[in-house]
Amino acid sequence: MKKIAVLGSTGSIGTQTLEIVRNQPDLHVTALAAGQNVDLMEKQIREFRPLLAGMWNLEAAADLKVRVADLPVRVVGGMEGLLEICSMTDCDMVVTAVVGMIGIRPTITAITHKKDIALANKETLVTAGHIIMPLAKKEGVSILPVDSEHSAIFQSLQGRGDNAVRKILLTASGGPFRNKSEEELRRMTLEDALRHPNWSMGKKVTIDSASLVNKGLEVMEAKWLFGTALEQIQVVIHPQSILHSAVEYEDGAVIGQLGLPDMKLPIQYALLYPQRRPMPMPALDLFAVGQLTFEKPDTKRFPGLELAYRAATVGGSMPTVFNAANEAAVKLFMEKKIRFTKIAEIIEAAMHNHRTVANPTVEEILQAETEVYEFLEKLLG
Repeated sequence: MKKIAVLGSTGSIGTQTLEIVRNQPDLHVTALAAGQNVDLMEKQIREFRPLLAGMWNLEAAADLKVRVADLPVRVVGGMEGLLEICSMTDCDMVVTAVVGMIGIRPTITAITHKKDIALANKETLVTAGHIIMPLAKKEGVSILPVDSEHSAIFQSLQGRGDNAVRKILLTASGGPFRNKSEEELRRMTLEDALRHPNWSMGKKVTIDSASLVNKGLEVMEAKWLFGTALEQIQVVIHPQSILHSAVEYEDGAVIGQLGLPDMKLPIQYALLYPQRRPMPMPALDLFAVGQLTFEKPDTKRFPGLELAYRAATVGGSMPTVFNAANEAAVKLFMEKKIRFTKIAEIIEAAMHNHRTVANPTVEEILQAETEVYEFLEKLLG
């Protein structure tokens, strides 16, 4: 029996994780945590009967505590609640599916308490990869990627042995704006950005996909996960989203993972690694797919990707600035206060303003995030 804690259980990755648990009798949920969706959290608690349940919002935690008073579950709140979940004895693996940099401290706590990590929180490695990866190695903890692209790379590396990798081919669908001109991009609305052609994801990730910022974050994450240089990571636009990513070895062989665009496969692979088990989903039909096409990303129309490479090259606290500025900009776009193309402009302004800290601590990472928000508040009024 593998005991798991799911951080972000009411979100897209969290709910799909629980779908997998329903079909795997040897997976047992011992803890759940979410932001403020008390209604769904109550339903999840009544179904999965965890020992601990956490809500980031303290008012939501108080509400939940009253609602589940008839059950043998303890309700905790805020960051302290997340840290308690990640340090609990009755847990083997933590699924980190929270959104944002609040995932850093819980991930560090889980690693120091010898929990394997099923990682779905990009920000953790983007901003603190220099802390997380050495710590995981020291503690003998596995970090198993949940993102479809990183899972595909991980799967393509199985059986690698001592063979050197020449290149990682990180695929991207191109999002809903792949064929839009610069002029058209300036007119794109929130509703347009949320119409992803292939994937069903949360709103923030869907917008990041439209701007290619999401792929930039994945480049930074891949650098830490697989110990590769930035110049070895090549982003490839693949509109069909069938090849989820690939690895090119030094002899020229390219090994990739193909499948339908469904997040449950990489989630299940992370939860059950190294096992593969049947899944209640359609099989890939190559005859129905017909053809696979590949394109170079256009960083003139989508400058967020080039800015991500620039931030990763500088390193230190600069990836934190890139991430925080994007979060602030996406929030403004979702509130319909800025146009779509303003997102990249805001990121670039924040990066230009920042004085990089070479090897930041967690406190310095969080301070850099705060400084970005303060700078943008002054800049944008």
